[in-house]
Amino acid sequence: QVQLMETGGGSVQAGGSLRLSCAASGYSPDRNCMAWFRQVPGAKREWVAGIFTSNPTALYNAAVNGRFALSLDDAENTMYLQMNELKPEDTAMYYCAAEYGPPRSVDCSGGTWGQGTQVTVSS
Repeated sequence: QVQLMETGGGSVQAGGSLRLSCAASGYSPDRNCMAWFRQVPGAKREWVAGIFTSNPTALYNAAVNGRFALSLDDAENTMYLQMNELKPEDTAMYYCAAEYGPPRSVDCSGGTWGQGTQVTVSS
């Protein structure tokens, strides 16, 4: 079974940048989506960005559109999230997720999850 691991989190000042990585431990030819989510304590998990086999163009939450960029490196089995112009409200634990086989959700939340990486943005 594929496992996911996020890296790249940290603390930055507002306006700064970070790049998150999500490395998949194995390869599965029937991947149908990968996505990034974030969550702050006490709040609902929020979908940030995703890419789906049915649509090769990455999709973004309106709150991050234009500042974040999702990319895939299939040769490295890694998904990235380049985060620019970071704001204090971007502070959260960031998780990557992926689904393999038949789709289980509309936002790619129904499959495998990583452990998360913390992003903290100070004003």
